[in-house]
Amino acid sequence: MDYQAKYITENIKLSCYQDRFFKSDIVFEQHMLIWFISGETKIVCAEETYWFTNGDIFLIPRNQLATIINYPKDGLPHKTVVMHLTTAWLRNFYAGFEVRPLKADGPPIRHYSHHPLLASCLSSLIPYFDMQDLPGDLANLKITEAVTILRSIDADIDQILANFEEPGKIDLVAYMEKNFMFNMPLEKFGYLTGRSLTTFKRDFKKAFATTPQRWLTKKRLDLAHYQFVEKRKKPTDVYYEVGFENLSHFSFAFKKQFGYAPTELLAAGR
Repeated sequence: MDYQAKYITENIKLSCYQDRFFKSDIVFEQHMLIWFISGETKIVCAEETYWFTNGDIFLIPRNQLATIINYPKDGLPHKTVVMHLTTAWLRNFYAGFEVRPLKADGPPIRHYSHHPLLASCLSSLIPYFDMQDLPGDLANLKITEAVTILRSIDADIDQILANFEEPGKIDLVAYMEKNFMFNMPLEKFGYLTGRSLTTFKRDFKKAFATTPQRWLTKKRLDLAHYQFVEKRKKPTDVYYEVGFENLSHFSFAFKKQFGYAPTELLAAGR
């Protein structure tokens, strides 16, 4: 994978992928504000799928499970400006405001289209990526500008950015049924459901009467089968959306569970 990144600080970077595509299942530990320069991104969340391309601006909240697929487009690389809004920075910023965040309703990804104020703020960073000896407070000023703009155009943003709570213990069955397609370590599933790894495994076995890995594999393959039969999707478009990293491993597991390969199922359907 031909990947390059230039940094103003560790929290502001210019990201560039040259390859056909890059895919990752991820849960972000910090909020990420992203401005597209070129290319295309597909973000698959539990309840919705998003497509973003040049000029788009969006915010991915922390602790949001998602499958991210980055594509070059129209002969141009996948290039974005990414600003991390860390918990430490936001705690300091919101110390000067009286904000009591509640749980915010709305989509998991906040989309700001081509908003001119945000676009101006983020595009103004481009010249700095090739410079050296930048003023030490420059990054702080630009992040402050971006958050101030977000607060002026998004009435619900404080409910997200000023919420510093860690995940509490939640309904394990409901959460796993909603998020099984994301290829996360079990430790991460435990954290997001408010459990240690040991407690997660114990509660999981009690709830599902099997191990997490066996249950996850079956659920992902069942979803793939549905995608083939009902949506007529190709194996190359399905395996990464249901939590597999490798097409050959997916095909092997699929045949082991159902007795026939994905290509045989699709051929029979035709």
